[in-house]
Amino acid sequence: MVFYFKARPDVGDYTIFIGLDKHENEELIKYGFPQDVWFHVDKMSSAHVYVRLQIGQTYEDISEGLLEDCVQLVKANSIQGNKMNNIDVVYTPWFNLKKAPTMDVGQVGFHNSKMVRTVRVENRLNEVVNRLNKTKVERKPDLKAERETVDASERAEKKARLKEKKKREEMERLDREKQSELKSYKGLMVSAKMTSNKQVASTTKSLQELEEDFM
Repeated sequence: MVFYFKARPDVGDYTIFIGLDKHENEELIKYGFPQDVWFHVDKMSSAHVYVRLQIGQTYEDISEGLLEDCVQLVKANSIQGNKMNNIDVVYTPWFNLKKAPTMDVGQVGFHNSKMVRTVRVENRLNEVVNRLNKTKVERKPDLKAERETVDASERAEKKARLKEKKKREEMERLDREKQSELKSYKGLMVSAKMTSNKQVASTTKSLQELEEDFM
């Protein structure tokens, strides 16, 4: 089971979601999308919270309003963190999550610690948490199938782009050849405009004639 929430409308159309338990979290880790961003209370137990960004966006594009929704939902879904003030929430892109065979179910690490951001959450904002809970929807998605559909779409799009690129390169090649051919034609000597040595001799004055003209 996965719980889905809608972020505040003024930040855009974003979905925030949480796995029911650590086993569901394993599936979310395994079949996440490249544009997913993962949130968790630092050094405490909490739910694994994700937000799905728009294609082309990165975790650095998260607005303050969207970030507040995410961290408040993390805090509210942490037994320890929900009771405390001034806790830290960490977040990082989904693809930065590292899962080693020796790790427990639901446990994760990071490929690159420099891609992990930390935000301080001073206290729980009930108005934010209550608003999010009103949008809560429970679903049991086939995460593997969803990821496979996205992968298939990306492969088809990549194939189409590659095909278009090859077509464009071929047209550019043909155009270059045409321009080169036209240039070579212009440099050719046309027989109709050629002048023979006899013609030159007949139209050129002798040295004596030139001297007489000068005199």
